[in-house]
Amino acid sequence: MDQSALYLSLEEPKRSDHLWRYTPWRRIHPTGTIGEIPELESPNVRIIGIDGEEVSGGISLDREIVQTEDLPEMDPVTDSFLRSITENSRLVLNVEKGFISDTPIVLDIDAGDSMCALHLSLNIGRMAEFELVTRIRGECEWFGLLRTGLIGAGCNINDVFLSLLDSGTMLRVDSIGIGGDSSIRAGTISSGTENTKSDLRYKMGQSGGSLWVLGSILSAESMHLDHHIEIQHEAPETYSRLSWNSACGGDSRTIGTGMLRVADGAKGADAGQLFHNLLLSKNAEADSIPELEVLEHEVVGCGHGTANGPIDESQLFYLESRGLSTKEARDSLISAFLNSTLSKMGSEKLHEWLIGLLSDELEALND
Repeated sequence: MDQSALYLSLEEPKRSDHLWRYTPWRRIHPTGTIGEIPELESPNVRIIGIDGEEVSGGISLDREIVQTEDLPEMDPVTDSFLRSITENSRLVLNVEKGFISDTPIVLDIDAGDSMCALHLSLNIGRMAEFELVTRIRGECEWFGLLRTGLIGAGCNINDVFLSLLDSGTMLRVDSIGIGGDSSIRAGTISSGTENTKSDLRYKMGQSGGSLWVLGSILSAESMHLDHHIEIQHEAPETYSRLSWNSACGGDSRTIGTGMLRVADGAKGADAGQLFHNLLLSKNAEADSIPELEVLEHEVVGCGHGTANGPIDESQLFYLESRGLSTKEARDSLISAFLNSTLSKMGSEKLHEWLIGLLSDELEALND
């Protein structure tokens, strides 16, 4: 059965499903008519350095088809739908074995002003070491991104997703397999879209892997940003941490749902997740639902937690007493809150570049 036929054969997801509890599929579908599979444009994609210069050697974008196995189990609705609409919009990011880059690399995706979608397959060779920023920008009404693929054994990679879309709706699905003894930091920075639905899944199928999943989410006005993160520990001696910070202003709503799955046989697994939400207005809403499914008895630890709260008035007063205006003090506290996860996403060079972008977004929030 091809992907279009598979999608059309599926029932609409129920709200009782963990993934669709807060954002129904009908709200995210490009037309709202879930029986339709629209024809969408392809975005413009290029590889550049953070200085804007072209990158060559060891890393490339190609149009070959990569069949990948041993990926996390995915949601059938979004998987089949995205594969259907990206039939003619598929790219492979090929990274050679042992590739090393001292300069962060930007995968720049210009969505333009039309509805568009992309299937990006990751084919990252063993022992690669680099920082990758996948940057989405544009004014499109709807954007869909499916990322699938494997990260080879022994890699050391900082993988940051940066959403700078001006408005509209974004559907993002990640299905990534992590090789043995690899160290991965997967960061998400999100602001701008009116509606976002993300389903991010990672499978640790080989022993010795280490994964940090980090989020710095900024919402305002009437934004609705829904992120689901699932980490599957399938192999022994694997480590993961999920740390997700959301700052919510205006009438916006953010949702963060986390699922840590530790399979029978994943001895020595060490997993934890923590959600923090900063409420910037009385009408803002934040929901966090951390969940665990542990089938192995011999684990190092499996924990979860969540916390919501407004800006600390005593901290605000302290900064104002040191000469900052109320706006400056407030912005400083919001920046510090988001920076607690942002600072863990990569090197100092990458962090400084991201901080500059975050400052621009924060200014836009207060306009």
